[in-house]
Amino acid sequence: MSAPSARAAATAPIEPGSLLWRYASDLRSLMPGAAAGLMQLLHPGIGAGVAEHSAFFDAPFDRIYRSVPQIWATILAPDAGDRGRGIRDLHRGIGGVDERDRRYHALEPETFWWAHATFTWEIFRAAELFHPRRLTAEDHELLYAETVTWYSRYGVSMRPVPADYAAFQSKFWHICTKELELTPAAARALDIAKSGSDTISMIPFRSAMLDKASKFVAEKPMRFITFGCMPPIVRERFDIPWSPADQVRFAAMAMAYRQGYRMMPARINHWTLRSTLRYIGSQTRDQRFQPAA
Repeated sequence: MSAPSARAAATAPIEPGSLLWRYASDLRSLMPGAAAGLMQLLHPGIGAGVAEHSAFFDAPFDRIYRSVPQIWATILAPDAGDRGRGIRDLHRGIGGVDERDRRYHALEPETFWWAHATFTWEIFRAAELFHPRRLTAEDHELLYAETVTWYSRYGVSMRPVPADYAAFQSKFWHICTKELELTPAAARALDIAKSGSDTISMIPFRSAMLDKASKFVAEKPMRFITFGCMPPIVRERFDIPWSPADQVRFAAMAMAYRQGYRMMPARINHWTLRSTLRYIGSQTRDQRFQPAA
């Protein structure tokens, strides 16, 4: 689906109080993040770039911790546009030939768009699953238009961007159904998600005691949330284990989040998210890629 849209996608301002700002400022926006990351790895170009240009196989979680604070800054930071163009520049030198002798480059328009599409999907998925207020048809269009503005901050081609939310859904599901594949990076990530690992750290700083504690506390819930958030077609295509009983438990968990977060003051929710991203960013700053010359 590389043909340009018949019409340009509408944009809408991102500002305090806008839908994207509100959802991205909420801790729940991060809950489908591991599922979004896995869908990126299932894309041939992204999977190849991650495998060849990072230490993914030794430290797969490091990519998430390096990336998410920077990505969320392109929504929430005062210099969001500069942040977006900086992320674009980090990808200029990421290219090569994959294990099937196919050429790839991170800034190939459809490839770069897919990475953003998974984040767009993440925001909508979090709103659908973990927020009590349901989005109206008008909300869907406005929120999508704000994600188009978000994408424009990278300063890349807008050609792949679907014109409206319905077109986005159609293109997203087409890629999930026809174009994603089990890349070596995705196979490794799925193996860790299914079985765990005694040698992989789940946290963005090195502490044997804290890492062991994080695995004990978070590994199974993270697996459950990751698989539960995944689109059913992706679970089916790649044999991700998920039973009817799992779906019932996941629906109950999502309802608990929808109701439980009513008790948390919004200012604490937003402060916690920003503080977490700021701390993770400070721990991973020296591990980030440098822009290609």
